[in-house]
Amino acid sequence: MASIIEEKAALPVVFLGSSPHIVSPVNAQRLMANALISLAPCSIYGVVIFGFPALLTIVVSMGAAIGAEAVFRWLTKQDIRIKDLSAALTGLLLALVLPPSTPLWMTALGAVFAIIVAKEFFGGLGANVFNPALAGRAFLIMSFPVAITTWHRPPGRFALSLPDALSGATPLGVARGLSGAEAIAAVGGNFAGADYAAVMRTLFLGTHGGCIGETSILLILVGAVYLLLTQTIDWRAPVSMLGMAALASAIFGIDPLFALLSGGLVFGAVFMATDYVTAPLTAVGKLIFGAGAGLITVLIRKWGAFPEGVTYGILIMNAVAPFLNHFIQKKYGFVVKAKKVVKP
Repeated sequence: MASIIEEKAALPVVFLGSSPHIVSPVNAQRLMANALISLAPCSIYGVVIFGFPALLTIVVSMGAAIGAEAVFRWLTKQDIRIKDLSAALTGLLLALVLPPSTPLWMTALGAVFAIIVAKEFFGGLGANVFNPALAGRAFLIMSFPVAITTWHRPPGRFALSLPDALSGATPLGVARGLSGAEAIAAVGGNFAGADYAAVMRTLFLGTHGGCIGETSILLILVGAVYLLLTQTIDWRAPVSMLGMAALASAIFGIDPLFALLSGGLVFGAVFMATDYVTAPLTAVGKLIFGAGAGLITVLIRKWGAFPEGVTYGILIMNAVAPFLNHFIQKKYGFVVKAKKVVKP
């Protein structure tokens, strides 16, 4: 009996399924872990400059996301998959695109919406149409616009509380309705002085008001390099999104460098537009997806009700992704062309 068990254990595992047959040692857990590692620099920086409120927002958002997924899957008699880290990643991403002053109950509500409505209602991991974290943020913006657009200047150290709220206390808010030199001068007067280089340096380093994880472009790019080196993301969607945003901004009279360094454009391009599930599969599809998200972002920034448009730019292109997959299909293998037979 023992010999039979040993013989069966030695047999190779055979998986049956339709083509294409792709085997990779990288699983979902590893990809999610890579994303969490890449988010660590801007997460830590957000806590350092915004203090204890930012830390609480991150903890509550991640805890609510993990708890919501576990409870929902338990109630629906499905496997509880906390170990795949997808809920933890969704919670962290949502926290990083929220102001540090967001009430904790709103943060938790957004995380629950992101997991249950935007993810589990569609079938869970790998089946959702829209990026869950951005769907959660969009829900909060529509439901509580004042709270989600209330900004604070960072105290500059790990503080227990935030200073009084300031209207338009982000570079995009200050520059709204202005263009060219006027926008740069207005931003400089609020954050770094009127010097153009000083303004861009402030935007690049992230020493200004904004969402918890979106301010430091430098640290976001550090995370992007890690994701690219580990082959966790593809470069096409982020590059096309940033390129189109810069081009459209120049056409509409907005300084392209200011457009790239302000708001959540770089964060969204690196961490949201590269989502495996909600982005197209093909190389051409990813380029179109990114370009569309970049263009919509600038259009909303120019004429929308809010100064930022990254959330809705990516969500709208999430809806377009299935269409792109249908018309720009990924081909596996090839068909050998028949040779012409020359008759004697």
